[in-house]
Amino acid sequence: MTAADPDERVRTIARPSLAAARDAVADALERGAVVTVVGRCTVEYEGRATSSLGPGDRHLMVKPDGTVMVHTAAGRQPVNWQPPGCTCAVERVVEAPAGSDAGEAVAERDAGEEVAESDDGEEVAESDDGEEVAESDDGEGVAESDDGDDGHLLVRSTRSTPAEELLVAFERVLQVSAFDLADEESLSLSGTHEDLKDRILDEPGLVEPGFTPLVTERETAAGAVDVYGEDVDGRAVVLELKRSRAGPDAVGQLERYVDALDRDLHADASVRGILVAPSATDRARRMLAERGLEFVALEPGGDRGG
Repeated sequence: MTAADPDERVRTIARPSLAAARDAVADALERGAVVTVVGRCTVEYEGRATSSLGPGDRHLMVKPDGTVMVHTAAGRQPVNWQPPGCTCAVERVVEAPAGSDAGEAVAERDAGEEVAESDDGEEVAESDDGEEVAESDDGEGVAESDDGDDGHLLVRSTRSTPAEELLVAFERVLQVSAFDLADEESLSLSGTHEDLKDRILDEPGLVEPGFTPLVTERETAAGAVDVYGEDVDGRAVVLELKRSRAGPDAVGQLERYVDALDRDLHADASVRGILVAPSATDRARRMLAERGLEFVALEPGGDRGG
């Protein structure tokens, strides 16, 4: 079954034969569409390392820039992938009929060309009625009936530098979909760690009245402090910034910075530690109180936290 929206930007084939799946993938690659294939497959990789994944139901995605990703039903990371810039091709390999020479197969490539592949270089002819005929040594033909669903659908991704190949071989295809996507916009991030830092540098009074930032990324024996400054009384202040809800780890990190600066500064110096985040867990707040540290609720955007 094939479905397409009125402007043909989305094309889907459910439970296609391998031959129909080959044609659909080839067409999508030629158009520069995003193509996805769902079905039972194996995955082989050869390059900087070697990996092999046995048969299973998986989701393959090929993007116009050459990116290839193979996903399983679990996790957010692909089990194997190829980066942008790779070359992708599709073919259907029909396994040799019983009684023929070992290793012989018919490969139907993405251009529709039928090519015989065998260890001894024999060719496969095509009869007038469309049957594939393997020529034996004595010239006799061996007919191979092809209903379009024998063999495997191979999707091959390669790149030369470094030399890598990812081969996905489908024995059964559940669905092929192709999407002609238009996206001219660039991603604009907000609510980042840098946004929170910039907000404090622009309005130091958001931390507390009289706070003066002196330097960012001040190095200490425990690492770099996000913001180092002074309060209205001239005491050193260490700010540890978190763009989202802060937990016990953030408190421990802040305490290490305060301890390191206590050792670096002169004996009479007093160092305050303030954790700045939209919110903090109950355990983090208890730890702050126990260790003489402070908390300021502040969002990376324009609102106070909670």
